[in-house]
Amino acid sequence: MTAEPAQVYYGGQAVIEGVMIRGPEHMAVAVRHPKGHIVTHSERLHGIYTGRSRRIPLLRGVVVLWETLALGMRALNFSSRVAFEEEDESGEPIEFPEKAFLGTMVLALLFVVAVFFAAPILLAHLLERWDVARAWVVLTEGVVRLGLFVGYIAAIGLIPDIRRVFQYHGAEHMTIHAYEAGRPLTVAEVRRFPKEHQRCGTSFLLVVVLVALVTFFVFDLLVDEGLVVRVASRIVLIPVVAGVSYEILRFGARYRENGLVRALFAPNIALQALTTKVPDDSQVEVAIAAFEATLEAAGPGRGAPAP
Repeated sequence: MTAEPAQVYYGGQAVIEGVMIRGPEHMAVAVRHPKGHIVTHSERLHGIYTGRSRRIPLLRGVVVLWETLALGMRALNFSSRVAFEEEDESGEPIEFPEKAFLGTMVLALLFVVAVFFAAPILLAHLLERWDVARAWVVLTEGVVRLGLFVGYIAAIGLIPDIRRVFQYHGAEHMTIHAYEAGRPLTVAEVRRFPKEHQRCGTSFLLVVVLVALVTFFVFDLLVDEGLVVRVASRIVLIPVVAGVSYEILRFGARYRENGLVRALFAPNIALQALTTKVPDDSQVEVAIAAFEATLEAAGPGRGAPAP
């Protein structure tokens, strides 16, 4: 008796007027052109995206965090060029300078560090002037960080263009659901599935925020060296937080049928009410095109199970 092939897991991200799908060894982006047709781009992944580091517990969480940023920015770069109709004579989107791409990533990282790491520390630090117990100061920092995270997502969701991105996010989830259920990738079949997904990147970020709260709480109770060390520790501990968070998320995905696990991860699904919206048929078509482009790039029978 032959063994059944291991499950191949796919993930993705929503971009401007499109969807990026990432497989074990390939990624593809599909974007709705202003003229109405769908433009796709696929490529094979190498190096850190497919290497052994993706199979090492804790380390693979750091890889996934980097991958979310790097591949996400690459896909966003492509989608923005297509959506704003910047093409050369051959019809291919014009390539933006590599320095501009890297500069955008640096600015994005600085924004994340400033808003979600430094700002909560500074706000919580104000409590120390009133001789508030250190445990409460650290706990306040974590609660402020969580509030900023949820508030930021809720606020940007009010922007019409971002709302469309969230619709594509829902289309991405629904398409992956349909594939994992073994259903044909048609608009009618895909629309049968929910817009929330257990392995959503939003879930990963929420777990990161919660794990950071616990990690930083313990660190600050053990090490009290002032504000500068506190800020630096948040940055230095990011890989640890990412690694632990990813393992928790993998555990939740593996045992998602367990009632207790579903209850524990219910906030992750609830948060997706903010980051996913019900897509229209044209958006589902784009998500299907991205998924099919990824499968086509991998070739028949290609691919390996996600680590």
